[in-house]
Amino acid sequence: MNEIPDHLDYRLSILFIGFNPSLRSGEVGHHYANPRNNFWRILHQSGLTPRRYAASEDRDLLKLGYGFTNIVSRPTRGAEDITREEYKAGRALLREKLQKYQPQIACFVGKGVYTEYSGRQRVDWGFQAEPVTEGIREFVAPSSSGLVRMPMEEIVGIYRQLSEAIRGEGAIEGEDRG
Repeated sequence: MNEIPDHLDYRLSILFIGFNPSLRSGEVGHHYANPRNNFWRILHQSGLTPRRYAASEDRDLLKLGYGFTNIVSRPTRGAEDITREEYKAGRALLREKLQKYQPQIACFVGKGVYTEYSGRQRVDWGFQAEPVTEGIREFVAPSSSGLVRMPMEEIVGIYRQLSEAIRGEGAIEGEDRG
């Protein structure tokens, strides 16, 4: 199955970083394409997008200052199918992308994505006090998978912190709202 292309540009407001593409995303070539994934609804409800975008419009979000990548590019049924070797290679590649493109905020879509990237065992939601990549604010958000049991209002509230931050209404540099 084909990898999904990253949507990157220099100095994005937010770079969204997932585990890896779903099989559905791999089939159609777009990020967060599984119909049970709530990513596009969360972005809209949190105020990050002016309307609800479709996965097929993922590249259009570059115009809003948002990009997409994954820690592992190979589509799988689930994150449990990613090998340790893939994570190791993905971490190194992700660090290179972050250093090269310098997004203002790196948003890790899921605590597991951030723990794989950072090597930290425990992290809280929101902005991380000690970022791994110097000069980039790191934000940990809940996974948008339909399997997540957290109430949607709580998930949207965490993502709303991103919306407030890029509009200058919220989080202070390095603040952790855990």
